[in-house]
Amino acid sequence: MEYINDINDPRIAMFTRLTEAQLRNRLNPAEGIFIAESPKVIHVALDAGYEPVAMLCEERHIKGDAASIMERAPGMTVYTGDRDTLAAITGYTLTRGVLCAMRRRQELPVADVCRNARRLVVIDSVTDTTNIGAIFRSAAALGIDGVLLTRTSCDPLNRRSIRVSMGSVFLVPWTWIDDPVADLHREGFTTAAMALTDDSVSIDDPQLNAVERLAIIMGTEGDGLAKEVITAADYVARIPMAHNVDSLNVAAAAAVAFWQLRAPSAKQ
Repeated sequence: MEYINDINDPRIAMFTRLTEAQLRNRLNPAEGIFIAESPKVIHVALDAGYEPVAMLCEERHIKGDAASIMERAPGMTVYTGDRDTLAAITGYTLTRGVLCAMRRRQELPVADVCRNARRLVVIDSVTDTTNIGAIFRSAAALGIDGVLLTRTSCDPLNRRSIRVSMGSVFLVPWTWIDDPVADLHREGFTTAAMALTDDSVSIDDPQLNAVERLAIIMGTEGDGLAKEVITAADYVARIPMAHNVDSLNVAAAAAVAFWQLRAPSAKQ
């Protein structure tokens, strides 16, 4: 237990001064960490096997919300201080008074995420952290077996993404993918690009819904999916709209698509 009363204390730089890119440590991924907020989310990460490095919490939570976390990680360094000091350090009042730095895992091969999956989502060039977190939460809740992200997308272990997902980023296997359509075809998946085109089919199309192994490709709501991705996909699918509305926020669209396109056996 180490008490903090200086906002410039270098011991807590991981919580206060390091950027998301510095935490991720691309030059030495084995040393990368991420920050999880709130006891509930931290427990989800621990349940998923993530290794805690250090915790920052309000003094009043040592025997409260933080106690069960400390019991599960007895060797972890705990930095603490009063509420006003920690608010000054972090720039805001802590979520439930607890932050935990945790070690990143080695990047999974695409084949590992695909191996036993029937439904996948590809997140292509989505850079909004809130949308990433929301897509992961829907994926976990609505039967998506794995998430694949292009390297132009936001990091799912961004602090805000984790918070918005309520820890769902720890529940669904995910990794990065370089050539979504080609790589998924090699893994035996049919691909469906979510886009508005002249030849797109509704997401309730019987043939599309009968596909045994399906990857749903979601693009950024600004520019949408690249033409080459749409052209290469096996299907182009759309969500039927009313009142001349042409699209939904990508996170909302993902939730609708996940529910409608869930695996055939899950609909019985």
